[in-house]
Amino acid sequence: MTRPTSRVLALLELLQSGGTRRVADLADRIGVDERTIRRYAEHLADLDIPIRSVRGRYGGYRLAPGFRMPPLMLTDDEAVAVAIGLVVGRRAGLVPESTASDSALSKLRRVLPARLADRLGALLSTSSFTAPPRSGPPTDTGVLLTIAEAARDRRAVEIDYTDRRGQRSTRTIAPYGVVGHAGHWYVATDDRTFRLDRIISASLLTATTEKAPGDDPARAVLESLATAPWAHTVSVRVLGTVDDIQRRLPLGLAVVTPLGSEVRVELRAERLDWVPALLAGLDRPFVIEEPAELRGKVADLANRLASWAEHGAGPQGRPHGTPRLRG
Repeated sequence: MTRPTSRVLALLELLQSGGTRRVADLADRIGVDERTIRRYAEHLADLDIPIRSVRGRYGGYRLAPGFRMPPLMLTDDEAVAVAIGLVVGRRAGLVPESTASDSALSKLRRVLPARLADRLGALLSTSSFTAPPRSGPPTDTGVLLTIAEAARDRRAVEIDYTDRRGQRSTRTIAPYGVVGHAGHWYVATDDRTFRLDRIISASLLTATTEKAPGDDPARAVLESLATAPWAHTVSVRVLGTVDDIQRRLPLGLAVVTPLGSEVRVELRAERLDWVPALLAGLDRPFVIEEPAELRGKVADLANRLASWAEHGAGPQGRPHGTPRLRG
């Protein structure tokens, strides 16, 4: 691509960012004089691109509203970044439509130069990931964008929502952020969080809301997940710091608060059978505050571990001394 042509395209890209751009600013960004900018603008007009000249002290050039140049001009690095983003987004379960990433990636590869398309194909065909792909109910793109717009502008939204028990309701929420976590999108509001794939429809309202200082959507979602109303409330005091204990726990599983030289770990669980192994994995002294039945389950796990460590395992994977069961 010749330098004048690349500069004309650079001018078009700047104008596509929106608004009126002063000739002097455009000349400075592209590295040419103002007379050359006017000549480049004429080139764009000759290509039937609706470029408008704005007169006056703050005049310059702008594009007609709604105009977008169909083809994308991507460097090698940009094309690879987009492709990797599509693949990772799909595997993480965060692409709103299940086929959106595949179709977008296919379109991208079709318009790339042959050399780059071949190299990108090599990257995609030889790449593997340590984490398995996530799958789940698709999120509606329109709902996601509506919620994001409301969060940015601090506007209220009316949603049609189905909770985890299948009960459907209509409610008004005040979102202040959307959060991707563990294969789902969540919306943080002033009083609770909602899973976006459970929102059937969303409509912007004219009412606006105040943004509280220090809002942290990601933290709000993680705390909401950790305090979800499951069957058991678990509270354990653990010797250690907040940072140390949080590093040993899965994100969104528990709320950790400091207590001097200890921390309190609080979580909710539908069943308690997996909690003893979680506590053992902390590798720190702990005191169970509630529920009382968890103490017995922890003792059972400790006895099993001690027995396996003392007797070892036989050739069939059974601890020595364990009788073989016959059917």
